[in-house]
Amino acid sequence: MPPPSGIIVPLYIYPLSPTTWAPLYESISAYPHLHFLVVVNPNSGPGASPAPDTNYTREISKLNSYGNVDTVGYIAIGYGKKPLQDVLEEIQTYATWANDYERTGLGVGGIFFDETPNHYSAEAAEYLAVLQSFIKDTPAFLGNRLVIHNPGTPPDAALTRTLKPDLILTCEESYARYRSTEVQRRLHDLHHDRIRSGYVIHSVPMHHLRPLVLELRHRGAYLFVTEFFGEFYERFGPRSWTAFMEALQ
Repeated sequence: MPPPSGIIVPLYIYPLSPTTWAPLYESISAYPHLHFLVVVNPNSGPGASPAPDTNYTREISKLNSYGNVDTVGYIAIGYGKKPLQDVLEEIQTYATWANDYERTGLGVGGIFFDETPNHYSAEAAEYLAVLQSFIKDTPAFLGNRLVIHNPGTPPDAALTRTLKPDLILTCEESYARYRSTEVQRRLHDLHHDRIRSGYVIHSVPMHHLRPLVLELRHRGAYLFVTEFFGEFYERFGPRSWTAFMEALQ
């Protein structure tokens, strides 16, 4: 039996109504022993306003009411090219969401950094270190103040050896690319421990989905697997979402 894995959900679906995220809530309730790490993304980041709009406020508060859910805020950093001060301001915006947590239930438990560097340089390491320290030193974040990197491919060990982010998405690929010799070689040569590795695989043929999930449970602590090819972060696949949940049991 493969070890258990949690679910990382890149939830880039605007919550137009209280039923928009219903498939996610149904799974959270149906599988209370599974841990869901949900990435919320109001506007390619927190947006310009100090707080999200009423739809996001309503739904994030609902997510935070579940004991098997952690929410984190999305920020893209352009592989370290985004001005550091701009990123720090976005982090601070997410942190202020929890200023009135007891009344609103609004807040996040850390940050999901998209487009993180995967090649080492002193500048990249310092950039990521500043961001991580800022999050870990900001008490307004809920829970463990999670720091998640998404380089899409395994990063150089020198980028993570000292920092040790809580989770690294070491593979964000289509199923065909994941199976390629090139990707498998890189995963082997730049190995990261399972406990801090996550996998996001899309375009998975339905007959391969369950075997793939069972395989990935040996490789990653958090997984997201879908049959969709396009817009796979903006919709739930009724067939693949259900099969994904079942394969995690």
